[in-house]
Amino acid sequence: MTATRAAVLVESGRPAPYADSRPLEIADLRLDPPGPGELLVRVRAAGLCHSDLSVINGSRLRPLPMALGHEAAGEVVEAGEGAEFAPGDHVVLAFVPACGHCERCVAGRPALCGPGARANGAGTLLGGAKRFAAPDGTRPNHHLGVSAFAEYTVVSARSAVKIDPDLPFDIAALFGCAVLTGAGAALYSADVKPGDSVAVLGLGGVGLAALLAAKAAGASTLVAVDVVEHKRDLASRLGATHTVAGGPDATEAIKDVTGGGAEKVIDTTGVVPVLEQAYAATRPGGTTVTVGLPDPGKPVTLPALSLVAEERTLKGSYLGSCVPRRDVPRFIGMYRNGNLPVDALLSDRIALDDVNAGFDRLHTGEAVRQVITFG
Repeated sequence: MTATRAAVLVESGRPAPYADSRPLEIADLRLDPPGPGELLVRVRAAGLCHSDLSVINGSRLRPLPMALGHEAAGEVVEAGEGAEFAPGDHVVLAFVPACGHCERCVAGRPALCGPGARANGAGTLLGGAKRFAAPDGTRPNHHLGVSAFAEYTVVSARSAVKIDPDLPFDIAALFGCAVLTGAGAALYSADVKPGDSVAVLGLGGVGLAALLAAKAAGASTLVAVDVVEHKRDLASRLGATHTVAGGPDATEAIKDVTGGGAEKVIDTTGVVPVLEQAYAATRPGGTTVTVGLPDPGKPVTLPALSLVAEERTLKGSYLGSCVPRRDVPRFIGMYRNGNLPVDALLSDRIALDDVNAGFDRLHTGEAVRQVITFG
């Protein structure tokens, strides 16, 4: 077995500041060896994401205790039987362990993999196993098949994408969630075309990645919306043509600068009233894409007639509608040629022991993307 330190969520819903309530406990765990089709990975960098925060604050229910974290890059230490990787391979980890064989995977939609979704919901790896073990004999659950807030983790090989070893781990980690989800939402779900007017609501790592991809796709008008001023300032530096302060007046402000509404509007917040604003800020014939994960008990209210009378489209986007083994290399290539400067999203590099304070900075909007670095 492999010894590892990991950030384990023991109870959801503890109040902020998390530096005081400490929902994540740094625990000494052991890892079983990888089984068939699995990898033991030394995690070198792991990003803090609002999807993790939604589990911490209780808006997304997951089986606890859980070794948290789902956006990461690392190095393969050991490959189980049948895993097409070798020790020393550098990998980005994606948070849907797509089986490759179900109807949705075969149709080219691995983000909707049925077995992968069931495993993620159950807190297991794709094959159904739990590889973490606590000193008292309990088995902490896996977070989205990754559990990246750990020095070492075991993942399904279906969660891993091999990358070139010269890409720094702290940058590589961003491609596992922020870039796949944001850039994919712009390029695939919204299908941004040259000359489109685009609005992005929510300027965290995902939203700014969507903004960068929309710019790379040739959007002519690019509106960046957030309640936090320094995020709007960053969006301007990254190519936004207009910025709008989030709040009750955001819809009309977007309409003013786009001449009646944007053709493509991407909501990354996971906040239902903001999604309703995003839809209202979309022009007739346009497309609204929602990326964030809202509270599952909260409904959205929209004018149903507009879907027909204005030929409007409302789309969900999970993992950016991406195929990780195709799109991680594609987006890394765009980063290397300067068309997707995602290194600008990296706010801070922190230690594992500072993870609770890191989620305070994410919760308040102080940080865009923080990355835990190991060794």
